[in-house]
Amino acid sequence: MSDQEGFLQDFNNYKYLEQLPLRRKQKRSILPQVILFLVTVLTTLTAGAIQRGGFPPELLENIPTSFTLPNIYLIFSSLLSFLSQGIPFSFTLLLILLAHELGHYFMSRRHQVEATLPYFIPAPNLLGTFGAFIKMRSYVNDRRALLDIGAAGPLAGLILSIPAVIIGIKLSEVKMIENIPGQLTLGSSLLFSLLTRISIGNIPENYDILLHPICFAGWIGLFVTSLNLLPIGQLDGGHIAYAVLGERQVKVSKISFFFLLFFGLLSWFGFGWIGWFILALLLSIIGFRHPPPRDLSISLDRRRNVVGWATLIVFFLTFIPVPFKLS
Repeated sequence: MSDQEGFLQDFNNYKYLEQLPLRRKQKRSILPQVILFLVTVLTTLTAGAIQRGGFPPELLENIPTSFTLPNIYLIFSSLLSFLSQGIPFSFTLLLILLAHELGHYFMSRRHQVEATLPYFIPAPNLLGTFGAFIKMRSYVNDRRALLDIGAAGPLAGLILSIPAVIIGIKLSEVKMIENIPGQLTLGSSLLFSLLTRISIGNIPENYDILLHPICFAGWIGLFVTSLNLLPIGQLDGGHIAYAVLGERQVKVSKISFFFLLFFGLLSWFGFGWIGWFILALLLSIIGFRHPPPRDLSISLDRRRNVVGWATLIVFFLTFIPVPFKLS
């Protein structure tokens, strides 16, 4: 066996990853991130405004066949008035998502891992976005850096989601439940239920909370935290699980996959949420295994072990078995 063949074999066995060189830093334009962020601002403003009362029909009715200056001004002012209603939701949600991704970004910089600024994903859906992500362009050096980078995002987002829920709950309205077919209802995590009880106390029977947009954004922040903390593949939870458990992470990853399948299949019996089934299939395509860091000889210290296991508690506190349900 030649020296080159021996090195490749050792590389495949994850034995000499510390010999891999760091990729050279390249100057890249941040224009794509800026454009995506601005578009996401627009889509989340629209989503937030629609939540407050729907798209105003007068905007469509007032579109003139000939675009004169007064008509253009009327449409533009009406549109601005409409979008301004979405500011509480858009600002809160984007702030939570930005905190999450900047947590990853700055921790990556601290550990000398090259990472991009956040890419926001605009979407024409109830939220106006599919979230955000950063890309790491160089290898993570050791398990300590891996845990720091993986945990920084969810914890930063959680820190902002909690006050958003508390403030939003205070602004929300408790109303009698009306059984309207096709009405969307939101599930509740243990943490959200606890924050609700602390903020407004017990809710009378046959009553529910009509969430203020700020509270809804905080609810999404908690939900996103639980999604990212799933210990599968290269999700944030996968980073943390590998840092704490090493190669045993792949077993936890597969167990979590069946955990999602179970909750997804329950939807066929009137329980659970079909989204878990779809998410499980997507994650199985991406893969369960997490790539190792360059240096496997450095183990976690006590503080990082505590942080790693604490994120597991955060996952169970923020997980919602049935996040969305149609009555």
